[in-house]
Amino acid sequence: MTFWFLLLLGIATYLMVQRSVANITRTPIWLLWLVLMTPALLLSGWTLMYGVKQPPPPSLIIWPSIVCLLLYWLLFQWGRRSPKDTQTQPQPSESQSAINPTAEPVPVRPIEPTEETQLRNCFPWSIYYIQNIEYRPQAIICRGQLRTTPIQAYQQIRANIESQFGDRFLIIFQEGFNGKPFFVLVPNAQAVKEGNVKKSEKLTRPGLALLLVLATLVTTTLVGIRIAGLNPTTLTSDPKILLQGLPYALGLMTILGIHELGHYLTARYYKIRSTLPYFIPIPFFLGTFGAFIQMRSPIPNRKALFDVSIAGPIAGFIATLPLIIWGLAHSDVVPLNEKMGLLNPDALNPKYSILLGLISKLALGSALTPKSAIDLHPVAVAGFLGLIVTALNLMPVGQLDGGHIVHAMFGQRTAMLIGQISRLLLLLLSLVQPEFFVWAIILLFIPLVDEPALNDVTELDNKRDILGLLAMAVLVMIILPMPQAIANLLQL
Repeated sequence: MTFWFLLLLGIATYLMVQRSVANITRTPIWLLWLVLMTPALLLSGWTLMYGVKQPPPPSLIIWPSIVCLLLYWLLFQWGRRSPKDTQTQPQPSESQSAINPTAEPVPVRPIEPTEETQLRNCFPWSIYYIQNIEYRPQAIICRGQLRTTPIQAYQQIRANIESQFGDRFLIIFQEGFNGKPFFVLVPNAQAVKEGNVKKSEKLTRPGLALLLVLATLVTTTLVGIRIAGLNPTTLTSDPKILLQGLPYALGLMTILGIHELGHYLTARYYKIRSTLPYFIPIPFFLGTFGAFIQMRSPIPNRKALFDVSIAGPIAGFIATLPLIIWGLAHSDVVPLNEKMGLLNPDALNPKYSILLGLISKLALGSALTPKSAIDLHPVAVAGFLGLIVTALNLMPVGQLDGGHIVHAMFGQRTAMLIGQISRLLLLLLSLVQPEFFVWAIILLFIPLVDEPALNDVTELDNKRDILGLLAMAVLVMIILPMPQAIANLLQL
């Protein structure tokens, strides 16, 4: 299990480093990857030598992490490319975030003087007083002074540009780091695709989606057999043991599937082109790496960004609650022992999470005492993983669901600050609960810049702001350990 965990962590870390810094530093990617993996390699070596019964000393977690992060920064800066080397690349601030990743890189056709006059005429002085136009390799940036409400300005100027240039450009309206909103015109590659006969094929592939569902059902069922305490190698002699693996498999796939369906259906509501949910089967670990959808068209505004992003965690959380309550009610209460842990389904201490503790007390009642742990039923394991999936997706960092949510609520600049603070807080929390350490390290290297919506300036209404804060409250209740005062009140 340690080998597979290191392999998956290593692959994920390499891909993130390659994606985030490959174009802005000459330092070899493999060297940066090795520095980041060193703390995980040290902890794995300790586990192999001393086993899980003897936890590693705090110094083995803290000092290698600090030294490796500092070394990573020094190596990154040592190889950092000069502005001359990157002048053909989008800037990592406004221009990079303005370019819509759903549109393929297309060179901007030079705008003739007559066309520039047409472009300037699209900006009435009473709506948005344009001051200058900047030409970038993949975008045209129009800066000026906003003289009306953001939604009125975007709608009017978008209509003007479309009347002059048709569907040649995607019009993005976002706030700069100086607090002033600006317009960006990005070549609309999608318009070219729609006119191409080859692009008339269906975006969704139901056959592929169904095949992945069946494959994931097989892999999660095999893992469920092991969770039920049986050996999958005895399948040939006793095929009935497959039934023992189905509760876990169906429970976990239901949670993941409903989560992605929440995203998919909301995207369809806003007429955002997206694929069907695709599961990722693996024959070990949890039996799956989860599920995903891909959105192939830009998000129109922050309202749509918020709704699409929060729909998945809400749907998945609602599906998780009845499963975990039923699973906990059919779980066994066992004495606390030295093997208990957040990731040990045979001896789970519910006080590791505020929400888990409350649900456990609700399901098990007086049978759960301060000296008790829980031997989870397979359905409870699936429900517990559903809580973890919800928490990980709600982390307010970058392109995670939570990152999209805070972006829609507070804007891109504030969302980046919230993401940075959240990463550091989770790293500090991992010193108390080491199970979060690996995820805290991964979050450190997820880019903070989120993709902008087309109208990225108009703010949300109060109802969505409140719903977003409630989602963040659920995140806190899942990841924070239960305070002793609450545990004493619940006799837990």
